[in-house]
Amino acid sequence: MNASATMRALQQVSFDGPQDLRLIDDAPVPVPGPGEVLVRVAAAGVNFADISKAYGTFLDGPRPPYVAGFEAAGQVVAVGDAVTGVQLGARVVGIGDGAFAEYMVLPAAAAAALPPGWTEQQVLGLVVNWPTALAALRPLGGIAAGQTVLIHAAAGATGQAAVTLAKHYGATVIAAASPGKHEVVRALGADHVLNSLSGDLTNEVLSLTGGLGVDLVLESAGGATFAASLTSAKRVTGRVVVFGLPGGEASITNWELVYKHQVQIIGLNIGVLIQAAPQIFGDVMGELFSLIAAGVLSPGCPSAYDLADGPKALAELEARATVGKLALIPA
Repeated sequence: MNASATMRALQQVSFDGPQDLRLIDDAPVPVPGPGEVLVRVAAAGVNFADISKAYGTFLDGPRPPYVAGFEAAGQVVAVGDAVTGVQLGARVVGIGDGAFAEYMVLPAAAAAALPPGWTEQQVLGLVVNWPTALAALRPLGGIAAGQTVLIHAAAGATGQAAVTLAKHYGATVIAAASPGKHEVVRALGADHVLNSLSGDLTNEVLSLTGGLGVDLVLESAGGATFAASLTSAKRVTGRVVVFGLPGGEASITNWELVYKHQVQIIGLNIGVLIQAAPQIFGDVMGELFSLIAAGVLSPGCPSAYDLADGPKALAELEARATVGKLALIPA
């Protein structure tokens, strides 16, 4: 590895949001501890969780100053004690702290090998967006062939994964996205594409489903959209899996669950799923790699930004001005 003890990195210096993300060139290169590997980052993934952390709204998130980012792919250049199964030179993708940098440390157990033929940019999303989408659809959402699913933010990285997976498993997909992103979602196979900026989502969904509502809602929008998710789901048997809230917090009372919204609400945080239900997460990842091997899932094509442009990438993501996955490139 590089003999230098310092590296370039993006440091979050306040809780005032991505605008206070600063490029520094003297961050210490981390040292892998027991069970950890050091990765030379080739590409880092940008996620809404990075924005939440930058505002201090992510539960138990880091406190400034900290090296931002948590998802990256690259080459293993050093290993700590007691590491088995991951060798020097391996190309891996994983989740850890400080991904927006030239080097980061990953738990060896969380370092997944890149699928054959995939680049580090193409694999971004495999351990964040794709498992979130699949977990929301299958083990938590219980989607089955012939059922109907409403997918919010369908043009985003997780939304695109969800559309692809839902179609593969035989569901009818109603996708919501802003008008300029509709063609992207249609190209993925969505059966119906609605304007996410419309104030009439519920009536449009009910019209498409004969007044019944959908079997499953993937709720990643938050704010006022949360109410539309509740009213778009079938009574009693409808499920709403909640895994994002970029539009802000929303609430529901026990009175509303009894008298107004008789639906099943399920919360999903992929980090908690990994820790609290590793068997489910393992099954999800195994299923994803099987789908890759079968050619169902293909390499991603993220929009790439230089590491120095990280604040710009996060600002555009926050403004909903992007489509699909975003990547930061340190080199």
